[in-house]
Amino acid sequence: MPRTATPTAAQPAARGGPGRERRYDIDLLRVVCTAAVVLVHASAEFIDAGHRTTGVLGDSVSRFAVPAFFAMAGWAALAGSPVRGDAQLLTRLARILRPMAVWTALYLLWQYVSGPPPNGGAEEAVRALFGSVEAAFHLWYLYAYVPLLLLLGVAALVLQRHATPRRSLLLLAAFAVAPAVVGDARTLTGLPLPGWDWSVSLSSLGYAVAGAALLAARRRGPRPLWAAGVAVALVALTLYQFTVRHPAAYGSVAVAALTFTVLGAVGGVRVPERARAVLGRLSDASFGTYLVHLLFVMLLVRPVAERVPHGFAAPVALAVTAVAAAALSFAASILWGRLGMRRWLG
Repeated sequence: MPRTATPTAAQPAARGGPGRERRYDIDLLRVVCTAAVVLVHASAEFIDAGHRTTGVLGDSVSRFAVPAFFAMAGWAALAGSPVRGDAQLLTRLARILRPMAVWTALYLLWQYVSGPPPNGGAEEAVRALFGSVEAAFHLWYLYAYVPLLLLLGVAALVLQRHATPRRSLLLLAAFAVAPAVVGDARTLTGLPLPGWDWSVSLSSLGYAVAGAALLAARRRGPRPLWAAGVAVALVALTLYQFTVRHPAAYGSVAVAALTFTVLGAVGGVRVPERARAVLGRLSDASFGTYLVHLLFVMLLVRPVAERVPHGFAAPVALAVTAVAAAALSFAASILWGRLGMRRWLG
């Protein structure tokens, strides 16, 4: 499976600061992006099964999702709901890391039960601490999101001239020096320590800052023009993935064009009041959906992809199984949310 075609995401609630109304357009964008992440992984299963055209088309349609999640993270951290203190920032990090740890353990257990690796899973568990775990490869996004949230949160506190966020600054410094420390430890001890992958790229930071500016803008221009831009960018990205590189890097021009046109098209859209309650529940369940969906992709999409014949049946099967996997994932997340388990399961 093409691991670089993965992701996606935990996002703070689409609420502004005290006294601000909930941004239902952000809720809508989050739900769309979560469903798109499911399609990314379902498409990868079809590519692995030999249905390349179907898989690349599905991937192209949904490849904006991960950069858009970084954009929403930037909006929340810098404009929508900036942290007010050191403790609040660390609490936000804990809300991500706690379910991330639980699901990492569950996916490692699943890997061991379904087909134990030669090392028995011990090396996989160690790699999970350093930022890379094959059993839950889709969690790579959180290994980038956590340091991004930490960096933006500290920056917001500094700019707001709050009391020096000592604990957050120490944690940020630890993330900054960790790659060199791990490399030195590998050299001094001779131990095969994994590389340190808790890091954020400049392209992800660019999506966060530029996306925050676009989502916070009062005027974004005519929506039909943004929609037309989405269509053009989608065609360009599809051609790029068929002729130049698949999977396209998230920092590529084609992916960036699709991402920002989608943000412009959805940002500021008015959601009818009758749909807001349902949309809010789906948005609140999106993190849990992201965490669990890989199980449904493996259980539902993979067997179908391996058996469906080539031709018109393949894209139909992709669409049906991706929708089913997304629906089951949202349903599972909503269920454990009602049972009061969101603190641990996302």
